[in-house]
Amino acid sequence: MGLSTSMSDQPAALRHWHAVVTSKNPDLLGDLLADDVVFRSPAVFAAQEGKALTASYLSAALKVLGPSLRYVSQWHDDASAVLEFEADLDCVYVQGVDILRWNAEGQLVSFTVMVRPLRGLQKLVELMALQLGAGQA
Repeated sequence: MGLSTSMSDQPAALRHWHAVVTSKNPDLLGDLLADDVVFRSPAVFAAQEGKALTASYLSAALKVLGPSLRYVSQWHDDASAVLEFEADLDCVYVQGVDILRWNAEGQLVSFTVMVRPLRGLQKLVELMALQLGAGQA
């Protein structure tokens, strides 16, 4: 795994994800997510399986994290990437990583989010619950 310095040397799936984040347009997720994609949230133990559930979580995350989200570092190989991010949620600092894995067609098959510190995770869970609707975060 090498540290990426330019967009041009990034795999298509990674460029596509950055386009989603930059545009904050959840409609772009349709082509990026495989039908059997699995989303792992820092807020719930059970993996969320399938395109519809993953899209709903990622769409909510774009609304919650999007305004202050900044990727500070990333590493990738041909089939996976680790993206380190920071964000500020209602004046609460959040640091985390997104772990992306994709298939040969360039579609995401796995998206895992890990977040610290605990106060930041608690704020993220609270705001995601509001976005997703009570009881779903």
